[in-house]
Amino acid sequence: MNKEEKTLIIDELVQKLTANKNFYLADTSELPAEQTSKLRRMCFNKKINMIVVKNTLLEKAMERASDEQFKQLYPVLKGSTSILFCESGSEPAKMIKEFRKDGKRPVLKAAFVEESVYIGDNMLDALASIRSKNEVIGDIIGLLQSPAKNVISGLLSGKNKLAGIVKTLSERPE
Repeated sequence: MNKEEKTLIIDELVQKLTANKNFYLADTSELPAEQTSKLRRMCFNKKINMIVVKNTLLEKAMERASDEQFKQLYPVLKGSTSILFCESGSEPAKMIKEFRKDGKRPVLKAAFVEESVYIGDNMLDALASIRSKNEVIGDIIGLLQSPAKNVISGLLSGKNKLAGIVKTLSERPE
């Protein structure tokens, strides 16, 4: 690979790193070709973009994209590295857990989710349980609407009783 090709790859990686708020670094080495194809198919079905990269090129792209933001990820850039880009912060972790029912690979090296760095395969469960921004907003809206709904339903259910009491009181002789 000549210098121009490396520069193009680094430029493409810089664009992907700056465009995506979530990405995972995984070790997919030692997967047989059949398993690798299955993993790529799962990624495609779940809208996860999987790219196998050279560690040196990825490190240079990270330095160019943001010198400080990705600094904690440099030590894990050893051996075979695949990057998984996705809109959801938890979807790649869920997919890896599902895929690993058949074996021990892929191994999670690190993840960058919403400006937070997670290092090590032991973080997989925590990453799988992360809720997306839209899910959290939906929960908050539901919680805010709940008291108002209770008051309205109480008023609506009691309107017949209240009308009956007012009618009875108005018909009573003084």
